[in-house]
Amino acid sequence: MADTETTEAGRDFVRDIVQADLDAGRVQSVVTRFPPEPNGYLHIGHAKSICLNFGIATEFGGRSHLRFDDTNPVKEEQEFIDAIQRDVNWLGFQWDALHHASDYFEQLYEWAEHLIRTGHAYVDDTPPDQMRAQRGTLTEPGQNSPFRMRSVEENLDLFRRMRAGEYPNGTRVLRAKIDMASGNMNLRDPVLYRILHASHPRTGDAWKIYPTYDYAHGQSDAIEGITHSICTLEFEAHRPLYDWCLDNLPVPSRPRQYEFARLNITYTVLSKRVLTTLVRDGVVSGWDDPRMPTIAGIRRRGVPAVALREFVKRVGVARANSIVDMALLDATIRDTLNPVAPRRMAVLRPLKLVIENYPEGQTEPLTARNHPDNPEAGERQVTFGRELYVERDDFMENPPKKFYRLSPGKEVRLRYGFFVTCQSVVKDAAGEVVELRCTYDPASRGGNAPDGRKVQATIHWVSAADAVRAEVRLYNPLFNRPDPGAEGGDVMADLNPDSVEVLRDALVEPALASAMVGEAVQFERQGYFCADPDGTAERPVFNRTVGLRDSWAKVSGKPG
Repeated sequence: MADTETTEAGRDFVRDIVQADLDAGRVQSVVTRFPPEPNGYLHIGHAKSICLNFGIATEFGGRSHLRFDDTNPVKEEQEFIDAIQRDVNWLGFQWDALHHASDYFEQLYEWAEHLIRTGHAYVDDTPPDQMRAQRGTLTEPGQNSPFRMRSVEENLDLFRRMRAGEYPNGTRVLRAKIDMASGNMNLRDPVLYRILHASHPRTGDAWKIYPTYDYAHGQSDAIEGITHSICTLEFEAHRPLYDWCLDNLPVPSRPRQYEFARLNITYTVLSKRVLTTLVRDGVVSGWDDPRMPTIAGIRRRGVPAVALREFVKRVGVARANSIVDMALLDATIRDTLNPVAPRRMAVLRPLKLVIENYPEGQTEPLTARNHPDNPEAGERQVTFGRELYVERDDFMENPPKKFYRLSPGKEVRLRYGFFVTCQSVVKDAAGEVVELRCTYDPASRGGNAPDGRKVQATIHWVSAADAVRAEVRLYNPLFNRPDPGAEGGDVMADLNPDSVEVLRDALVEPALASAMVGEAVQFERQGYFCADPDGTAERPVFNRTVGLRDSWAKVSGKPG
């Protein structure tokens, strides 16, 4: 688990900064923002930022903005904008104002001309590859561009012609004039504007030049009156540029940037580039594939928003990067679902069980509890009859020691039902066991024998009379090592070939046929599941949200 650097219950260093700013009078009212780029779906790392930014605004009686950093029209789509808003709302937050960086394009352009007039920006014709070489290295200073000393008049003329669309992509950029010998590479005359002949989702073809994130971000914060610009740690080295722009422009307010450690989880990749590749190449079924660490994928897998918020809370807010074990996320999900998820019986790999001494053609209702620890959850009726189905894994013909479930001559309890004893097995031509022949004790109804004898195992079952055939998808981590792509390796080589197992012939209680999409339920002895939108009443589909325990091997993908 990450070092949360908390100072008291529910507090962390960021909240301490906010409180200190309020106490000192530096800010009168807190305003935060969450500024995603609409070039993909949000992932679990964004959930941490959302909870922090929106949570701080709520806790300190301030306001929070959702602002789309839509400065790169080549990669931005309306689908992503809609998905981001949907995810933020689902997570439990509502913005006080909705903005786009494109709202400020005209103002940003005017401020760029201001930088040119004050000698702080110039138009550079250097080819991109040569410009990168001129930036130097961490140990060697960069070289000044031969175009750095252009006059204000020439720079203004060229910049206005860039805006008018006179030049092709990549031929000219506007750069800040700071210090090519700076130890911070971000201050070596960074690019502020680039030529990009691309239609924008909101501004259409009005612009032929677009600001970079580093230029647009701080000024957008200032326009909106953001008091605390809370970013992940990789933006720490960008803070001097953030401050430089604000210090050299006539902005209406002065925000401050603060950095916290981003969320990293074992067996997970949060690189938007990698996630985009997984979707584009068809490795997953889409952005909401339940194996994806996107908020949409997590939601489809059946994780409730409250569990994701609690996970973020448990991880905490730290100054130093660390990696959180996936087991913490799984445990948080279980802790959230256990008190509320109703119990149902489902047989994932069915094996037929025939009770030979039960009357043919007869069935009877048995009473089953909807939740063992919550009487208010009520009870339901399950059908018991001569022909049932049990889990194939609950039977072994030649069991080892300490195998307490069904085997020839062994007696077990059927959940909510009777004691049964396996008398014989039926095999197919290949020698595979296809049916168990059993007897039952009619006096053991409810799971207790009148003579007080005990059994060592209780197994679940469904009735052949009314069980519903279902598809069950067992999801495991998408990658088979805790640090995918570590040490410069190919992250795609670490994909887990067993990240999903689809069982198309599972059998479930009839009540599960009407389960609402996303509704959480515990399959007894199996784990927590939810209904998937792919399902129908005739053939429901269920996704495994999380197992009942974390004792399976992540590499093999085999359930415990």
